[in-house]
Amino acid sequence: MAYVIDDTCISCGSCAGQCPVSAISEGDGKFEIDPDVCIDCGSCAGQCPVGAIAPGN
Repeated sequence: MAYVIDDTCISCGSCAGQCPVSAISEGDGKFEIDPDVCIDCGSCAGQCPVGAIAPGN
């Protein structure tokens, strides 16, 4: 299951730089993870300063 970014995202972009497959991009009001590209490594979740990233359901 791909990771997801919730609405607590502050659009700082720190997660995008950590993604080894470039699955994260700036969306409308927050960053978004492309589930078709995400490899479930969790690198982005550890980088998020507000804890807005978690494994999807």
